[in-house]
Amino acid sequence: IVTQLLINRGVVDPFEAEQFLKCEISELYDPFLMKDMDLAVNRIKLAAKEKEKVMVFGDYDVDGVTSSAILYNVLTRLQIEVVNHIPHRMDDGYGLNDDVIRQAKKCNVSLLIAVDCGITAIEQVRAMNEKGLDVIIFDHHEPSSEGIPDAVAVVDPKRPDCPYPFKHLASVGLVAKLAMAVFGEIDEETLGLTALGTVADVVPLRGENRILVKEGLVKLECINNKGLIALIEIAKIKNKKLNNFHIGFVLGPRLNAAGRMDSAHESLSLLLTKDEKQAHELAAKLDRLNNERKKIQNDIIKEALEIVEREINFHEHKVIVISKEGWHKGLLGIVASRITEKYYRPTIIISLEDGVGTASARSIQGFHLHEALSHCNQYLERFGGHKGAAGLTIKEENIDCFRDLINDVAKDSLEIKKLVPTLLVDCLLRLTDLNMDLVSIINGMDPFGEGNPEPVFYTKNLRLKGKPRLMGRDTIKFWVTDGERVISAIGFGMASYNAMVLSAEKMDLAYNLSIDDWNKAPTVQLKLKDIRISADIANTEKKERLLGRS
Repeated sequence: IVTQLLINRGVVDPFEAEQFLKCEISELYDPFLMKDMDLAVNRIKLAAKEKEKVMVFGDYDVDGVTSSAILYNVLTRLQIEVVNHIPHRMDDGYGLNDDVIRQAKKCNVSLLIAVDCGITAIEQVRAMNEKGLDVIIFDHHEPSSEGIPDAVAVVDPKRPDCPYPFKHLASVGLVAKLAMAVFGEIDEETLGLTALGTVADVVPLRGENRILVKEGLVKLECINNKGLIALIEIAKIKNKKLNNFHIGFVLGPRLNAAGRMDSAHESLSLLLTKDEKQAHELAAKLDRLNNERKKIQNDIIKEALEIVEREINFHEHKVIVISKEGWHKGLLGIVASRITEKYYRPTIIISLEDGVGTASARSIQGFHLHEALSHCNQYLERFGGHKGAAGLTIKEENIDCFRDLINDVAKDSLEIKKLVPTLLVDCLLRLTDLNMDLVSIINGMDPFGEGNPEPVFYTKNLRLKGKPRLMGRDTIKFWVTDGERVISAIGFGMASYNAMVLSAEKMDLAYNLSIDDWNKAPTVQLKLKDIRISADIANTEKKERLLGRS
């Protein structure tokens, strides 16, 4: 079973399997294998020697903020004076902008280090060079077809000439590798911040990302960062064993809320403060901003759904492109994700202001968003991103032409069958295969997330044993048997399946493995992903071939 799980995740030889399961920090690659890492380290050490002032220019999301915090700590350990700058999402937009040069010169900065942005800023870097400002870039996004900016160092494993073996580090991972290059190791606080930024940026949890997150989650639980301690406390997850859920749905949204609703400097200040009182004040503010974000976000989602139902012709539009005046720019990515989830189509949400649209885009499996936008470049002012998510700027007058063109692009790559969400099942199991040892081994494959999903199993032709119970908010629990063993199954948010379960002669279940230890010794439990009524044996076997990945 475990071998099949590893193969399904692209782990196909014993050595790689051992690395995957051991997941030890000693397996991290030498940071100097990365193109330009030596140039970046040498320039930073020169700045320390010459007593230069350095500006850290970071993006406004969790990856950018955690990258900025780690870089600030690295530079200050080298006795370098640092000026932090994060652009305002609504006022400045994404990435390096023309105002940066003026601010850098005003602060007497001679070196600017951009994190989580800059790989496409060819013109901006050229302008900085002309003004005598050196630039270093740490970015994990795709380079543009025009080439690499003419900076002192451009550290990005996705650049074509970079030999680094692992291409999927988030920017916070790149800065952690800088810390490793400078000091020979990655300290505990850096590991905790790296886990935070990596999970929040939804990069594949494979290779080095898997190692950094697994190590970092342990460090987060006992981290000595006053801001994170306060945030964990106000989020009511103190003394809990932290996992990816707590980053993705508890801590990450609160850190992101500042950049979405106001200035991400609030989040950066939280991560850097040494004052306990200020830490609690900032954590409380991020919590308030997050609640405000949720209310405005829900209003926009409601409006967006109404526009989709009214304007989108699903026979013609494989890509949803909608726009409206005045939508909050900081929430477009979340809205695009929700629309994508509901309709299972790539979605681009555009907020209009004074004839210019700012947009966020989210994609589905089988549609490379960045490549598609490259084919539509003639209608865009600027764009950036990767396979699954992107941002762009467009003039209002070009939206209709852009919508038509990106849908033409989608016709060649998105067949109708790709527009139906698919539950990928790892393997078929019997109930007798399930035991606590298997659960323990699977838990050892954690952390789960992008690129390493929690294993999904499938058991067919099960009979209901007893009557289902409805529990809490929309949860169903029942017992099933295959004639040899009885086991419990729980479906969170699946109470609507109650009638189906009661009426089914036999049912097929897709599930994750979990542990039921409520007032008893721990036993294996099925955490349901989906339920269907069993077909006849011939149809069932045919569907297995369609569902299985092996």
